[in-house]
Amino acid sequence: MVDFCFSRPMLERVLRHVELMDRMMERIGVDPALAARIDGGSAWYDARTRCIGCCREAACHAWLAEAGPSAEPPGFCANAPFLRACLAAAAGPAASHVIHMAPVTSQAAPVT
Repeated sequence: MVDFCFSRPMLERVLRHVELMDRMMERIGVDPALAARIDGGSAWYDARTRCIGCCREAACHAWLAEAGPSAEPPGFCANAPFLRACLAAAAGPAASHVIHMAPVTSQAAPVT
């Protein structure tokens, strides 16, 4: 078995960001089962990886604390294109099939 030797702070960061992404998806109404089918699961994996590496954790916490139910992800979120694709897939006839998404090339809005 491989030991990745995650330090405690890194493990805690991963777990915090997983929770933030889950809360973000719930807040805007993204179905996790549908999200996991986009690109055969690779889009979900990429989104998790982007979230774990994101430096906007404080902005995410603030948005989740202040925002009510929303149909749109916040502009600072690097996963906004993925989340929009999930919402579009849920609204379309292909919601029960594997969905493909264009690669995410845009970055989150700059910090102002």
